[in-house]
Amino acid sequence: MEKDKTALITGITGQDGSYLAELLLKKGYRVVGMVRETGKEHHWRIAHLEDQIEFVYGDLQDYSSVYQVIQTAHPDEVYNLGAQTFVKASFDNPIITGNITGLGVIRMLEAIRKINPKIKFYQASSSEMFGKVNEIPQKETTPFYPRSPYGVAKMYGYWATINYRESYNMFACNGILFNHESPRRGLEFVTRKISNGVAKIKLGKQKEIKLGNLESKRDWGYAKEYVETMWKIMQHKKADDFVIGTGEQHSVQEFCQLAFDYVGLDYTKHVKIDPANKRPAEVDTLLADSSKAKKELGWKPKISFKELVELMVDADLEFEKKRQ
Repeated sequence: MEKDKTALITGITGQDGSYLAELLLKKGYRVVGMVRETGKEHHWRIAHLEDQIEFVYGDLQDYSSVYQVIQTAHPDEVYNLGAQTFVKASFDNPIITGNITGLGVIRMLEAIRKINPKIKFYQASSSEMFGKVNEIPQKETTPFYPRSPYGVAKMYGYWATINYRESYNMFACNGILFNHESPRRGLEFVTRKISNGVAKIKLGKQKEIKLGNLESKRDWGYAKEYVETMWKIMQHKKADDFVIGTGEQHSVQEFCQLAFDYVGLDYTKHVKIDPANKRPAEVDTLLADSSKAKKELGWKPKISFKELVELMVDADLEFEKKRQ
């Protein structure tokens, strides 16, 4: 148990933040969550944990508030999961995305450097940095070629983290996580859009789902497993960067087919292509080579792609039945 440790989590109300908070609380951490919203409507993922978490208000766009949060929380570990996380929205709001997802990292690192450079720092980096991939599969040494303002901003945060590690000898590390999903995924993301759409169609609430590029291929894993690896990266003997993924690749079409098959429906009768859902620049294929994480961290995904799809559909069926 880590009774004497305090972890600060930015983005605690998101998918990864909620699973990470659960994990760290079980390990005996004092968990402090940085939140920007004063309302509770964004807290549905952590509602069951609210009496166990200390909340502090801060904004990754405002250095003085970030500094105040670090000073108040006195963390041993900082997990920077806060970001503008929806790739398609980054094309509509590139400046905000850069400010939060990119410059927000520098604000965190600089505050840590000035207050206590011994604080460990985890940066949530992304497979979207690989973008138009230079090699298949992608590993830690694969060159980046981001295809969205989100990917560009994540790349800035990634290099800032390495720069502070090398310049100031800080324990600052990157988890380059490939797509990871769960019932706590936001409804704007394609996987949850599918699982929730399947549930609504099965229950007679709607007739179709509008999607973009069905041919896009991703390396999809289960978010609950991925947050455990974030923690392992922070406990590693030295600060380093790791690619985390399943090493398996599936298309959006495969996700659709499995989800609809699971409830006895034919996806071709319910899925419609809407050009509005396509990105200006597509990322066609992502596939992780997690050899380094397997060797050094003991990383091994447990939930299969099929199990993940079914788990999400089951959760959305329950969710939608309660809303009837």
